[in-house]
Amino acid sequence: MNGRIKMHAQARCVLLTAATLSAVLSATACSDSHTGSPAVGNKAVVTAAAAHPTPRNSPAATSNIAIKDFVFQPATLSVAVGSKVVWTNRDEEPHRVVSADGQFHPSPALDTDDSYAAVFAKPGTYSYFCSIHPHMVGKIIVK
Repeated sequence: MNGRIKMHAQARCVLLTAATLSAVLSATACSDSHTGSPAVGNKAVVTAAAAHPTPRNSPAATSNIAIKDFVFQPATLSVAVGSKVVWTNRDEEPHRVVSADGQFHPSPALDTDDSYAAVFAKPGTYSYFCSIHPHMVGKIIVK
């Protein structure tokens, strides 16, 4: 490779690296300063992927679970593969959503109106509980 072509390839690499760094910094600037998670209003929304990311060609459905009166509502939820499930704490006490057998990442402590989301990319049954109040249990069935 002659020197001129080699310099041109290096310049493209530097520009690509600078563009990538700029995108990362922009995304970080839009996140909650304490958690690094995207902020919605003044509340953080935490997300996690269970097993694999959502396939790019399939539209992902979103289902919601309320945490209210120390109960997951609904306690059992059936969703399609690739669906996103969002838990929202409607209690005055904090709660944590934790997989019973480590199949998805645990949530941080969720204060009132905080949400946590996970994408379920593989079929199966995902049992979970609140690690602060272990009597609170739920189940996601992915088909």
